[in-house]
Amino acid sequence: MIKLAGIGASRGIAIGKIYLLDRSRMCVLKYKIQKDEINKEIQRFKEAVAESTKYLNKIKEKAKKNLDSKFLGIMDGHMMILQDELLVSETIDRIKNERINAEWVFQKSMKRLRNIFLKMDDEYLRERGKDIDHVGNLILRNLIGHDQESIADLNEKAIIVSRDLAPSDVVQMKKDKVLGFVTEAGGKTSHVSIMAASFEIPAVVGLKDFIEKAGLGDSIIVDGIEGVVIINPTKEEFKHYLKKLQIFEYHNKELLKIKDFKAETTDGFSVKLMANIETNLEIPLAKRQGAQGVGLFRTECLFLNRQDLPSEEEHFQIYKETVESFAPHPVIIRTLDAGGDKINPQLNKIEANPALGLRAIRYSLKQLNIFKEQLRAILRAGHFGNIKIMYPLISGLEEIQKANEILEEVKEDLSRDGIPFKKNIEIGIMIETPSAAVIADMLAHAVDFFSIGTNDLIQYVLAVDRTNEMVASLYQPLHPSVLRLIELVLKSAEKADIEVSVCGSMGGNPLSALILLGLGKIDSMSMYAHSLPKIKKMIRNISLKDAKDISSHILTLSTFKEINDYVSAEVPKRFSDDMNFADLN
Repeated sequence: MIKLAGIGASRGIAIGKIYLLDRSRMCVLKYKIQKDEINKEIQRFKEAVAESTKYLNKIKEKAKKNLDSKFLGIMDGHMMILQDELLVSETIDRIKNERINAEWVFQKSMKRLRNIFLKMDDEYLRERGKDIDHVGNLILRNLIGHDQESIADLNEKAIIVSRDLAPSDVVQMKKDKVLGFVTEAGGKTSHVSIMAASFEIPAVVGLKDFIEKAGLGDSIIVDGIEGVVIINPTKEEFKHYLKKLQIFEYHNKELLKIKDFKAETTDGFSVKLMANIETNLEIPLAKRQGAQGVGLFRTECLFLNRQDLPSEEEHFQIYKETVESFAPHPVIIRTLDAGGDKINPQLNKIEANPALGLRAIRYSLKQLNIFKEQLRAILRAGHFGNIKIMYPLISGLEEIQKANEILEEVKEDLSRDGIPFKKNIEIGIMIETPSAAVIADMLAHAVDFFSIGTNDLIQYVLAVDRTNEMVASLYQPLHPSVLRLIELVLKSAEKADIEVSVCGSMGGNPLSALILLGLGKIDSMSMYAHSLPKIKKMIRNISLKDAKDISSHILTLSTFKEINDYVSAEVPKRFSDDMNFADLN
């Protein structure tokens, strides 16, 4: 038996046999070409690109017949990489100038572009560097003459094990045959992880050097909840996970029974539960889990894997589709929350400290052409449903005023052009900087709603980079300073009579969501779709009075340890008898 820990990318448990997709790394040789061979070498490269384009188009056409059209957007992203003028032109220029074979030159160009993404601070954007690998390797295979092994021909139920999986692999698969995924590469925000979660297929990613330990036909257990993979389990392990699988499936079915019920406490206080989404791919899953709209649409995805910028029309079509899908529930579009190093690597300088640099609303107010196009699209989409605008990383009143001035200019332009749009659109802000939290009472009078972004708020309050493993233990959502700041924000919102939401990961964790509920009046919580049912169950099984009692006592405690110990001991006592709190985690 071999037991390994990775990243749980898609919740669930899969038990079955390994199907090994071992696309061994290609050996790319370097050799000089003669001057009279340059044109021939360039033509060979262009033919490989054309063949790769043909291959992806074939997959896309096949996928149209049996997949939701929303999933085809990922394929479009890969097509954009194939059409990337900079990548293609750089390769051709280097073949001409250096007189080196196409495979070697292209691999260097591909690595350079990929590394730009891999150096980025944001996890989601780092994962887009893997997309360049997927497309680049396809071109390299066509240059070298390697056949592309496919999982489309899988005829027996199995668990796919591979170094990495491209979206084109997942798009082609027979969903009834694939029990789970295990990959060496990838993170929670990779396309494969997002698609696996959307298909509700258990997946564990980020298992380095796993292929060497896995054999074709070996028995394997994939625990996407804990991020654990077991090869050739013992009888005891097999029985344990079989029982765990049965319990998981039972609880999932039970949770889904309440998906259309109100998230209402036992004493009658209601909270609206909404979904956080990054792409339209996540809409079906969010709706299946009972989302009452979108509390946070992260629009950064629109700017990825391209050298140009998304057009107003691209923005508009995506927002319009989302709004219409969730009608009559609200869709809150967060304006671009990315720094200058995260949009278009060819046009923007890499910052030494992007977390504290030109990002989010700061970037938008500097790049007015980008900001205005996005605002125009949001306003136009608002004509078709319940849409709201949210500005990210606000630190003071001046930023709201400047952003609103731009918004009014855009409204005037649309009116002048005779284009229908939502005139009385609601404006909200993210509370994720300590400065915004401290002056929340002042900011509340300038907006229609608050959304507390707990991830960044915790990071900035505690001065902890949550991605840095050396200080990750200091990232404490239940730290007294964090809870007191959130309480301050909630009180300010209530006094100003504006709505307030929580859209960070605290809202998707039953324990922290319970404490938030007791800190003050929260109108809605927004989270990844898979968390919605368990949060709803928690809310429906406790009274607001009990939640307030717990939170009030917590605010008197001085350390994270004291809070954690109290919560662990006290919370289970407050739930109704039919509730097993442990099942929700």
